[in-house]
Amino acid sequence: MTTQFFVNLPVRDLPASTAFFNALGYATNPNFSNDDASCIVVSDTLYVMLLVEPFFQGFTRKAICDARTHTEAILCLSAESRAGVDALADKALAAGGSETLEAKDYGFMYQRSFQDLDGHQWEVVHMDEDAMPSD
Repeated sequence: MTTQFFVNLPVRDLPASTAFFNALGYATNPNFSNDDASCIVVSDTLYVMLLVEPFFQGFTRKAICDARTHTEAILCLSAESRAGVDALADKALAAGGSETLEAKDYGFMYQRSFQDLDGHQWEVVHMDEDAMPSD
Protein backbone atom coordinates (compact mmCIF):
# COMPACT_ATOMS: atom_id res chain seq x y z
CA MET A 1 0.00 0.00 0.00
CA THR A 2 1.24 3.48 -0.86
CA THR A 3 1.40 5.88 2.06
CA GLN A 4 -0.83 8.90 1.66
CA PHE A 5 0.04 12.20 3.32
CA PHE A 6 -2.60 14.59 4.68
CA VAL A 7 -1.56 18.09 5.76
CA ASN A 8 -4.22 19.60 8.03
CA LEU A 9 -4.32 23.41 8.14
CA PRO A 10 -6.59 25.74 10.11
CA VAL A 11 -8.31 28.40 8.00
CA ARG A 12 -10.48 31.40 8.80
CA ASP A 13 -12.54 31.52 5.59
CA LEU A 14 -13.08 28.05 4.12
CA PRO A 15 -14.66 29.13 0.81
CA ALA A 16 -11.90 31.68 0.15
CA SER A 17 -9.13 29.24 1.08
CA THR A 18 -10.68 26.51 -1.07
CA ALA A 19 -10.92 28.93 -4.01
CA PHE A 20 -7.25 29.88 -3.49
CA PHE A 21 -6.06 26.28 -3.84
CA ASN A 22 -8.46 25.63 -6.72
CA ALA A 23 -6.90 28.65 -8.47
CA LEU A 24 -3.53 26.89 -8.16
CA GLY A 25 -4.98 24.07 -10.22
CA TYR A 26 -5.80 21.62 -7.42
CA ALA A 27 -9.17 19.88 -7.26
CA THR A 28 -11.42 19.55 -4.23
CA ASN A 29 -12.55 16.05 -3.27
CA PRO A 30 -16.24 16.49 -2.42
CA ASN A 31 -16.35 13.14 -0.58
CA PHE A 32 -14.16 14.58 2.18
CA SER A 33 -15.42 18.17 2.12
CA ASN A 34 -18.26 19.88 3.96
CA ASP A 35 -18.99 23.14 5.80
CA ASP A 36 -16.06 22.44 8.18
CA ALA A 37 -13.43 21.10 5.78
CA SER A 38 -12.20 21.00 2.20
CA CYS A 39 -10.02 18.19 0.93
CA ILE A 40 -7.59 19.63 -1.63
CA VAL A 41 -6.06 16.98 -3.92
CA VAL A 42 -2.44 17.86 -4.66
CA SER A 43 -1.56 14.40 -6.02
CA ASP A 44 -2.78 10.83 -5.69
CA THR A 45 -0.89 10.57 -2.39
CA LEU A 46 -0.85 14.16 -1.07
CA TYR A 47 -3.86 16.05 0.27
CA VAL A 48 -4.29 19.36 2.06
CA MET A 49 -7.17 19.33 4.52
CA LEU A 50 -8.41 22.88 5.07
CA LEU A 51 -10.28 22.92 8.39
CA VAL A 52 -12.17 25.89 9.79
CA GLU A 53 -10.45 26.96 12.98
CA PRO A 54 -13.13 25.75 15.47
CA PHE A 55 -13.19 22.31 13.78
CA PHE A 56 -9.37 22.17 13.66
CA GLN A 57 -9.26 23.02 17.39
CA GLY A 58 -11.20 19.83 18.11
CA PHE A 59 -8.14 17.78 17.07
CA THR A 60 -5.66 19.36 19.48
CA ARG A 61 -5.36 20.65 23.02
CA LYS A 62 -2.79 23.24 21.94
CA ALA A 63 -3.58 26.77 20.81
CA ILE A 64 -3.80 27.26 17.07
CA CYS A 65 -0.79 29.10 15.69
CA ASP A 66 -1.60 32.31 13.85
CA ALA A 67 0.41 31.68 10.69
CA ARG A 68 0.10 35.35 9.77
CA THR A 69 2.48 36.20 12.62
CA HIS A 70 4.22 32.88 13.44
CA THR A 71 5.64 30.09 11.29
CA GLU A 72 4.42 26.67 12.34
CA ALA A 73 5.86 24.85 9.33
CA ILE A 74 7.19 25.43 5.83
CA LEU A 75 5.35 23.25 3.35
CA CYS A 76 7.28 22.39 0.20
CA LEU A 77 6.01 21.13 -3.15
CA SER A 78 8.18 19.96 -6.02
CA ALA A 79 7.80 21.06 -9.62
CA GLU A 80 8.89 19.35 -12.84
CA SER A 81 10.88 22.38 -14.01
CA ARG A 82 11.93 25.93 -13.18
CA ALA A 83 9.03 27.11 -15.32
CA GLY A 84 6.74 24.93 -13.19
CA VAL A 85 8.05 26.63 -10.04
CA ASP A 86 7.30 30.04 -11.53
CA ALA A 87 3.89 28.97 -12.82
CA LEU A 88 2.67 27.71 -9.44
CA ALA A 89 4.12 30.64 -7.48
CA ASP A 90 2.62 33.11 -9.96
CA LYS A 91 -0.79 31.41 -9.65
CA ALA A 92 -0.56 31.71 -5.86
CA LEU A 93 0.22 35.43 -6.08
CA ALA A 94 -2.57 36.01 -8.61
CA ALA A 95 -5.02 34.17 -6.32
CA GLY A 96 -4.29 36.51 -3.39
CA GLY A 97 -1.23 34.90 -1.82
CA SER A 98 1.83 36.94 -0.93
CA GLU A 99 5.49 36.40 -1.70
CA THR A 100 7.43 35.21 1.35
CA LEU A 101 10.98 35.59 0.07
CA GLU A 102 12.58 36.39 -3.27
CA ALA A 103 13.34 33.51 -5.64
CA LYS A 104 16.51 31.57 -4.89
CA ASP A 105 18.65 29.97 -7.59
CA TYR A 106 21.35 27.59 -6.40
CA GLY A 107 22.17 26.32 -9.91
CA PHE A 108 20.99 22.77 -9.22
CA MET A 109 17.93 23.95 -7.27
CA TYR A 110 15.47 26.76 -7.90
CA GLN A 111 12.80 27.79 -5.41
CA ARG A 112 10.15 30.39 -4.75
CA SER A 113 7.96 30.82 -1.71
CA PHE A 114 4.56 32.26 -0.95
CA GLN A 115 2.01 32.51 1.84
CA ASP A 116 -1.56 31.36 1.35
CA LEU A 117 -4.55 33.42 2.52
CA ASP A 118 -4.07 32.28 6.14
CA GLY A 119 -0.33 32.95 6.19
CA HIS A 120 0.84 29.33 5.87
CA GLN A 121 4.25 29.35 4.20
CA TRP A 122 4.73 27.29 1.04
CA GLU A 123 7.80 26.68 -1.10
CA VAL A 124 7.90 25.40 -4.65
CA VAL A 125 11.16 23.82 -5.70
CA HIS A 126 12.75 22.22 -8.75
CA MET A 127 15.93 20.22 -8.30
CA ASP A 128 18.16 19.03 -11.13
CA GLU A 129 20.13 16.24 -9.48
CA ASP A 130 22.43 15.97 -12.53
CA ALA A 131 23.56 19.56 -11.89
CA MET A 132 24.27 19.01 -8.18
CA PRO A 133 27.87 19.75 -7.22
CA SER A 134 29.85 16.67 -6.30
CA ASP A 135 31.99 16.51 -3.19
